[in-house]
Amino acid sequence: MLSPDFSLGSTVALVAVQPSNTNDGNDKGGQGEDFGKSSPVGLVLLIVFFIAIFFLVKSMNKHIKGLPASFDEPAEGAAASSEASAEPAEPTSSKASKAAKKKD
Repeated sequence: MLSPDFSLGSTVALVAVQPSNTNDGNDKGGQGEDFGKSSPVGLVLLIVFFIAIFFLVKSMNKHIKGLPASFDEPAEGAAASSEASAEPAEPTSSKASKAAKKKD
């Protein structure tokens, strides 16, 4: 099973290391001199986002100006609707038309 030269305390690990492609050997894992700097594409993208936000805010303000100051019903409208529901089921227009016919 195990070779006679094997001992538990002397286990050896072989590690394969890939050689670096750079000549100087000081590879920082992709963090060269241009690491963290933005490109012109990033600037263009940022400007496009700011333009889109400008038009979004402009559109939202346009829609907000069209809204009423309050969504509550006016006091007169609420009183009129409550009086209309308290009256009998017979419409008032038919009473007025009958009274007008009698006067003629």
